[in-house]
Parts: sequence; structure tokens; C-alpha cells
Amino acid sequence: MAELVLKDVAKSYGEVNVLNNINLEIETGELIVFVGPSGCGKSTLLRMVAGLEKITGGDFSIDGERMNDVPPAQRGIAMVFQTYALYPHMTVRENMAFALKIAGQSKDEINQAVTAAADKLQLTEYLDRLPKALSGGQRQRVAIGRAIVRDPKVYLFDEPLSNLDAALRVATRIEIAQLKEQMPDSTMIYVTHDQVEAMTLATRIVVLANKGIAQVGTPLELYERPNSEFVAKFIGSPQMNLLDGEIVEAGEKTVVKTAQGGGTITSDYPSRPDDVGVKVSVGVRPEDMVQTEASDFAFEGTVSITEALGEVTLMYFNQPDGAEPVIAKLPGVHSNLRGQSLRLSAPSNKVHVFRDGVSLHYQ
Repeated sequence: MAELVLKDVAKSYGEVNVLNNINLEIETGELIVFVGPSGCGKSTLLRMVAGLEKITGGDFSIDGERMNDVPPAQRGIAMVFQTYALYPHMTVRENMAFALKIAGQSKDEINQAVTAAADKLQLTEYLDRLPKALSGGQRQRVAIGRAIVRDPKVYLFDEPLSNLDAALRVATRIEIAQLKEQMPDSTMIYVTHDQVEAMTLATRIVVLANKGIAQVGTPLELYERPNSEFVAKFIGSPQMNLLDGEIVEAGEKTVVKTAQGGGTITSDYPSRPDDVGVKVSVGVRPEDMVQTEASDFAFEGTVSITEALGEVTLMYFNQPDGAEPVIAKLPGVHSNLRGQSLRLSAPSNKVHVFRDGVSLHYQ
């Protein structure tokens, strides 16, 4: 059990600043997921928590104890790396027991810990195999088991599924979720670039960007109420459509006239009277787009490409001036829509409005 607090944490490599003003409180039992674009510092932040990277500014504490200068081995942390890092000449049992053996624990204590961890991870029948006789998913479970036997305060996962193929990634992700349910008091921090992992595993997601934290929230909070255009586009696949527009009516609801097609669309976001005439961006997720014949619509265009995925069909609409295509996701198969001109709208509670890149909901 552990509570982690990062206060004004920063990281620099000489004159190169990587992270600034990281303020985050992680409660006991949470599974926090760090996400962000490549190079945003998510793995660096994880390694600072582990003690593998020096914190160059601010304070980091576990259960109220400052950890900035505490060696990694004394922080009560276990880390699962992207590469399994198993000893190839040792059996699964020996790999899982190695850290406990180095720590001087008795044979009975080691056997008890290894047996319990193997049972949780469904590795009992593989304990006497070498790593080369295991699949990629099984090797990753051994790496996780090696962390579990230490009974740490905090578990750190650095993109643990990125080396697995798609099917194994799904299976191992489910196993990690089940493992967390078996250890409800364990605090976990998980780094990934995979949105599905983040949305399905996280208690809360930390989105990193521009050397800091862009937003922190539950998966549904980030999906339904992104605080900025960046978070709106980063969370969700395909990414949110952003359309240029201008506020034409303000109040408890906001009406925006869009530049693409010249229609108007209503959002449940409130706005002020002096917002009328302000240039904004309208955000609508592809799955919230619906066909309409009404005069109220977000976008009008010609379907350039369709992708039939079985349960849904993705429709792409090219925009002028090289702007990113508008994407609509319709349930079912719609193979006859290519080349057709369609109007698209969305329910008012699904329409986001951004001013200067920031959501009106947070202004």
C-alpha cells in the first residue's frame, strides 16, 4: 500500500529541459496510466519514480517520505520493463525467485512467494521451463511474477505489451486487469502509447504533452470532457474531428456556424454574450456523427473513401487546403456511400467547442 506525491517535479539533461511542473497525487490502490506522444517524457517520469533517473527539480514522496535521493532498491518499487529481461539459463521458478534469493530470504519463504505468484499468473505448470520454451505472453507474465514476489509498495510497468502481437496483447491486457482485481490495494503506474490499454486498465489517465501534464482524469472524463484540442484528438480512435467555426448564438447552449458547409450546430456547452462572433473549433467524434437532411449540420461533403470493418463503416471526407479529412463512423456496413454527398450532424451533448485550443467547458 502506497500513496505517491509528485510536487513541482522537473527533469533536465544539462540545458535541455524535458519535464516541468509535474504535480500529481496517486492514491493507494490506483492504476495510473501515463500516455502521450513519443518523446513527451512518460518513460522518463516513470524512471524518476523508480529512481533510475535523477530528479532535477521538485519533490517526490511515497507515504510521506521524500524519495529524491533514496536508492532504487530502497524505494519499495518493482518494475516490469518493455523487454522481459529474463535470465535465459534460469527456469521460470529461478527467475522469479532470484531477487528474493539475493535478499537472503529462506527457501520456504521463497517457495511460498513463487507458488502464490505463479498461481495468480497461471504459470504453475511452466515453473520448470526455460524462457526459450515460453511464448511472448508467458515470458511477460514471468516478468510480472518476478515483480509480484517482491511484494513491493508500487508496481511500475513500462510499455509491457508493446513487444507482443495483437492477439497476445489483448490476452495479456486482460490478465493484467484481472491481476489488479486480485491485488486491490496495490498501487500501479503503467506507461503505454496504446489508447485501448489506457482506457481499459486505468483508474485515471495522465496525458503528458509540452513538457508537462495536459490533463488528468478517469478514462471517460478524458473521452467525454477533454480540456483542450490536444487531449480531444489524442484520446479516441479515430481521433476527434475539428471543424472551424464561429459562435452565432450564446447562452446556456452555444450555436456555431461551421466554415465547412456553412451549416450551424448546437452544443450543450454554455457561452457568454460577448462570445458571439468569436472564432472557435467544433469537435465531434467520428462515432457521434449522424447523417441528416436538416438545415442544422456540422459538415457537408463528398465521401472519398469508405472502410467497411463489419460492425462499423468508416467514411472519409476530404477537406480543402490539405486539412485533415473528416471521419464518420456509422454502425453496420455501408458499401454504397462512396462518392455521395452527405450532411453530418451530432447530438448537442456530443458537440465540443474549443476557443484558442481550450474547451469552453473549462473556461
